[in-house]
Amino acid sequence: MRVVHIKNAAQREACLARLCAEAYGQEAGIAPLVTFAGVTGVLFEQEAARLLALVDDQSRPVALALLALDESGGGMTVMQLADIAPSDAVKAPAMRLVSELALRAPLRVDAVDTAQEQRFREVGIDRWFSGKDGVRIGLSKRHPATGLADLPRTLTVDEQGVVQSFKRDRAQFDDYKQRFVKGLENFPATLSASH
Repeated sequence: MRVVHIKNAAQREACLARLCAEAYGQEAGIAPLVTFAGVTGVLFEQEAARLLALVDDQSRPVALALLALDESGGGMTVMQLADIAPSDAVKAPAMRLVSELALRAPLRVDAVDTAQEQRFREVGIDRWFSGKDGVRIGLSKRHPATGLADLPRTLTVDEQGVVQSFKRDRAQFDDYKQRFVKGLENFPATLSASH
């Protein structure tokens, strides 16, 4: 198992489309496309997001994670996370990916319930704070923040803005929709460190 930073533009779009589809599920409506468009058109363009994969010994992706930088550039937040394929080699590949990232990156995770918090604790996220609306914020050992007061805001997708731009510009909507579907169809069977 190893972590691969997906830099190749076509592979990155394909992996992001798959991650959005997996993270939101079948009944998500337009949400996966909105996130795909916002991340592709804004966060990737500004180099404010990274897409990483956990690959098995045959370089097949088994989990994907989308990380967004914070405003200071000193930390990264897990925006989306999903198991992509079952793996005989590792149980809970997405959590294994978080574990690997927590060892080497200034990582932040947001847990919406105690079960999710517990899963993150089990993979090395051991500093926790209470955020807004019951969300628990976890930081890896490498994260520079000491508490909520000095925790920079994470760069995010303006989902309402993306939806409004889709309503105003049908051609843009159709372009992103086509790229999303093409990405799903062209999801790479393997990823190498050189991509």
